[in-house]
Amino acid sequence: MPANYLIGLREGLEASLVVVILVAHLVKTDRRGLLPAVWTGVALSLGVSSAFGAVLTFGDRDLPHTAQEAIGGTLSIVAVGFVTSMVLWMATAARGLSGQLRGKLDKAAVTGWTSLVLLAVLAVGREGLETALFLWAATRTATGADGSTAGPLIGALLGLLTAVVIGWLVYRGALRLNLGTFFAWTGGFLIFIAAGVLSYGVHDLQEAGVLPGRSALAFDVSNVIDPSTLLATVLKGVFNFSPATTWLEALVWVLYVATVLPLFVYRQRADGRARPTARPAQSAPAPGTTTPPGYEGASA
Repeated sequence: MPANYLIGLREGLEASLVVVILVAHLVKTDRRGLLPAVWTGVALSLGVSSAFGAVLTFGDRDLPHTAQEAIGGTLSIVAVGFVTSMVLWMATAARGLSGQLRGKLDKAAVTGWTSLVLLAVLAVGREGLETALFLWAATRTATGADGSTAGPLIGALLGLLTAVVIGWLVYRGALRLNLGTFFAWTGGFLIFIAAGVLSYGVHDLQEAGVLPGRSALAFDVSNVIDPSTLLATVLKGVFNFSPATTWLEALVWVLYVATVLPLFVYRQRADGRARPTARPAQSAPAPGTTTPPGYEGASA
């Protein structure tokens, strides 16, 4: 549950802040009549993302077990690719995201209603599809021994709800976030979660016979860490730790973390050096009429 809560919170907050930026800019520029177009696009994005999640969850249930393992392993690896690119991109690009969205919104507003709906669909839908895919993959890795996904799904839902509440509080001016710190810490932790999902994807492909080494164990500490204990459940739910891990699973986990984590830290530091040391003072914003406090100038 903790890992899925973090995924839901992190991904949900990105989507929430995108919506806040779009809505706040229209309100600030006295174009409230265009808000229904934005909300229509948001609703369409949520519908498409939910449908995508349903297809991932129920689409392969009639397939043979081997095919399910092969599809699940492949999609888990694809999910890791998406979340890795997102984490690395947010490390440097988020600082200018607010300005980019406002510029695109101004252009779409001139073109017409359809362009506004499409902008909202693309801006929010990308986050939604990515969230659905990664949550699905992470939920598979955190499924309990009894096959129940209730815990992971509840954790994801709570994370998403928390993100919505935070987004609303930021919009109302009741909450200021140091988004640079938030995205730095959650991004680093998400790398370890993604490493676990990647390892589990490799495990699935080994179970399906696509990859070799299913019986070549790097270690087996089942006699030390009972898979049925709380410790094993927490380790599996957060880091996808398996008491019995193959050499290939261990290798891809180590290589992923050893490659992506230093790159993420480097991008964070490079972005920090690129920030201006001082910014001109700005007038105090009226609650609910500006882009999220701290978002425009903060980087992730």
